[in-house]
Amino acid sequence: MIDSSTALDRCERMLQAARKAGAETADVVMSASASESVTVRLGALEDAERSEEEAVGLRVFIGQQSATVSASTFSNDAAAEMAERAVAMARLAPEDPYAGLAPEHMLSSAADHRDLDLADPGEPSPTELKARALEAEEAARGVAGVTNSQGGSASFGQSVVALATSHGFSGAYRATSHGISASVIAGEGDAMQRDYAYRTARHLADLPSGTDIGVLAGERTVARLNPQTMPSGSVPILFDPRVSDSLVGHLLGAMNGAAIARRSSFLLDRLEDELFPDSIIITDDPHRLRGPRSRAFDGEGLLTRQSDLVKNGKVTGWILNAASARQLGLAPTGHASRGGSGAPGASVTNVHMQPGAITREAMIADVEDGILVTELVGQGVNGVTGDYSRAASGFRIRNGVLSEPVSGFTLAGNLLDMYAAMTPADDLAMHQAVNVPTVRVDGMTIAGA
Repeated sequence: MIDSSTALDRCERMLQAARKAGAETADVVMSASASESVTVRLGALEDAERSEEEAVGLRVFIGQQSATVSASTFSNDAAAEMAERAVAMARLAPEDPYAGLAPEHMLSSAADHRDLDLADPGEPSPTELKARALEAEEAARGVAGVTNSQGGSASFGQSVVALATSHGFSGAYRATSHGISASVIAGEGDAMQRDYAYRTARHLADLPSGTDIGVLAGERTVARLNPQTMPSGSVPILFDPRVSDSLVGHLLGAMNGAAIARRSSFLLDRLEDELFPDSIIITDDPHRLRGPRSRAFDGEGLLTRQSDLVKNGKVTGWILNAASARQLGLAPTGHASRGGSGAPGASVTNVHMQPGAITREAMIADVEDGILVTELVGQGVNGVTGDYSRAASGFRIRNGVLSEPVSGFTLAGNLLDMYAAMTPADDLAMHQAVNVPTVRVDGMTIAGA
C-alpha cells in the first residue's frame, strides 16, 4: 500500500492537471486501504479475505460551477483525462451560489497537524489473526448454555488519506484498525437465541483479548433465553450503552447543517431552547489519541477542534462544512467529511456524553418496574418531527433488580421529550466513535402484548 508522501504527491500532480485543463480552483482527496480478516466456525477455518484498494476524487470549480469525478486507478495519463473530463462537466453544470473551497484564511497548516497516534506499527500475520478468531470463538462456546456458533473473526486494516487544495492546503495521515468478534447461539429449535460481541481499536494493545470478547458474547446470548412479553403502558426505560449511542446519533443527524438548510430537522428553530437537563454535556473530540475518528484536519483542510455540541441544556450550533455554512450565513466548523466521489458532507468525529453522577446499579435499584433495553430494531425515527418508534428487547426491571429477558415490544415517544427526560449514569466507556453511558428516560410508551 502507498505511504502518505506518495498519496500527497499524487494529489499535487492531479491539481496540476486540473489547472492545466482550465480549472480555476480545485481540491483532490486520495485514499488507499488494505485489510485482511479471518473467520472460523466450530474450531475450523471458514474464510480468509484480503483486499486492497485506492481511490482518488477530483473536484473542480469554474466560477460557481463545479463537478466531481473519481477513479480507482492513478497514472499521469489518467490524471489528465480525469481533469479534462471534470472541467468539461463543470462548464455544463448550473451555478451554485454556495459552491467553493473552504475559506483560505481558515485553512490549517502543517504545524497544526499533531500526531494522534492512529497507526500501530505492528501488522499481524494471517496465522495470528486465525489464532485470535479461534480464541474468541472457543471462549464463547465454552459458556454454559451455548449450543452452536455463528463464528469468530479477527481483522486488521490500514489506510492512508491525503487531501490537497489549489489554495495551498496539503495534509495526510495513516491509520490502522484491529478487530475481534464472536457470535453464538443458545437454546434449541424455536427457542434459540443469538447474540454477539465485538471490539475494534487502532492499536492491538487497546483491544481486549479474544477470551474476553468470546465470554461476553456467550453470556449475552445465554441471558436472552426464554424471553417474556411486556404489557402495554408507560414505565421507566434504561438504554444500555449498546444502544444509548443511537439516541445521540439521531441528535447529530438533526444538527447537520445540510438538514437545517433544507429545513428538514426536528431541531429547526430550537437553537436557543433548553432541550436537555443542564447537567448533560455532549462533546466532539477530534484530537482524542488513538480515537476511531480522530483527525487533525477536516475534509476541506480546516483545523478540527474539540467542542461541546450540547452544553447548559442547549445545542451550541450546527455541524457545518463550507457549503452549508455559506447557505446559513455562518462560518464552517471544521466538520467537512469527504469520500472519493461527490461533494463534501459534514460529520462529527469522536463524540461522547459525559457521565452522570449516579451509578448504573443505583439507577436500576431506583426503578420499581421498568426495562433495560439492550437491542433496538428498525429505523422508525422521523428526522423532521423527532417522532420515535422502534422495536426493542432487553430485560425487565422488577423492584430494583434485573429480571427476565423481554422482547416483542415497541418503544414510542418523541426525541425532544426523550432528551428533556434523560439522565445519564456514570458508566461511560470510551472505545467507540460515539460513546454514551447507560441513560434513563421516563415517559415513553410501550406497545407490547
